[in-house]
Amino acid sequence: MKKKKISILGSTGSIGTQAVEVISKLSEDFEVVSLSAGDNIEKIRQQIQQLAPKNVCVKSQTNAQILQKEFKNINVLYGDFGLEEICADKENEMILVAVSGKVGLKPTLKAIDNGIDIALANKETLVMAGDIVIKRAKEKQVLILPVDSEHSAIHQCIRNREDIKRLIITASGGPFRTKSIDDIKNATVEETLHHPKWNMGKKITIDSATLMNKGLEVIEAHHLFDMDYQNIKVVVHPQSIVHSAVECYDGSVIAQLGFPSMHIPIQYALTYPKRLEGIKTDSFDFAKAARLDFEEPDLEKFPCLNLAYEAGKAGGTYTVCLNAANEEAVFAFLDGKISLWQIYEITRKMIDSHVNIPSPDIETIIEQDKTTREKVKKLINQ
Repeated sequence: MKKKKISILGSTGSIGTQAVEVISKLSEDFEVVSLSAGDNIEKIRQQIQQLAPKNVCVKSQTNAQILQKEFKNINVLYGDFGLEEICADKENEMILVAVSGKVGLKPTLKAIDNGIDIALANKETLVMAGDIVIKRAKEKQVLILPVDSEHSAIHQCIRNREDIKRLIITASGGPFRTKSIDDIKNATVEETLHHPKWNMGKKITIDSATLMNKGLEVIEAHHLFDMDYQNIKVVVHPQSIVHSAVECYDGSVIAQLGFPSMHIPIQYALTYPKRLEGIKTDSFDFAKAARLDFEEPDLEKFPCLNLAYEAGKAGGTYTVCLNAANEEAVFAFLDGKISLWQIYEITRKMIDSHVNIPSPDIETIIEQDKTTREKVKKLINQ
């Protein structure tokens, strides 16, 4: 049987590591062409030995030179240029984009331009430039398969897009679902990083605590499924068993369920349209799930969710501003420079002062991203 040739951008991160586990389980079905990592040299060494890729990309030239001396039979690249070179390799049939932040945008577009299907686990790509990315993917007849558990669930629930009236995105509610506004305002970094259901990277875990993550997912869903914002609803579901649902015009609601694990949505994207036995086969038990609770999100405690809706509806560079301001504020919180609540206040201030550009090109998006980040840093350091 012919193996599917894939590459993983961000192979040493949370999603990338689990993707490697999925591929290892299904080793007869996949061949890894390229891997990319940031600075985690020890983990990428292990992955090179395990998967024997043709190419590896790391963040710095120094680390690239170190790895090239150790692994003479592979091509070691570095930096943004290295990521784009991987994505220009037409030997790939699919590229899993699991890097975090704006760094994922240009490689994704490069892969699309080369007719390579995308398994997308990078929110910023669609939040910053969804209109451009989706349009180009359609022109190139490239599949974009979502890896986020919520968007994967929606993708699995949709048979005919014309049947769907509404998308229902579930949220765990994060570590502060039952806490007060004062608790949130006084939250420590350690408390905020203690997610009740998911083990994720620091940035996405902070976003989950403010519900900005869910707001970004709403923007992603708008682009992925061509759905108006008024027809995308967020509901808090603390068990994180229903990963999302769709409502049809006839009133039927179709949901995708599973105990919290990213292995299933990763495998779904990599094997699509097939479904294979994997790491989590036979893992679900309705009796163990026991009960499913749902509630409306508290928008007074979690105003970032409304802010994301606002930016998404406004369109243009508002979502670029939202994403950049939030990300820089999250980094500042992790560095102990601001409080958790100030993430919202700073992002709100940037949105309120933003001068929108309705139909930006990629260069404008990147410039607006840079400008917003500079403004946030200046505000924080005053």
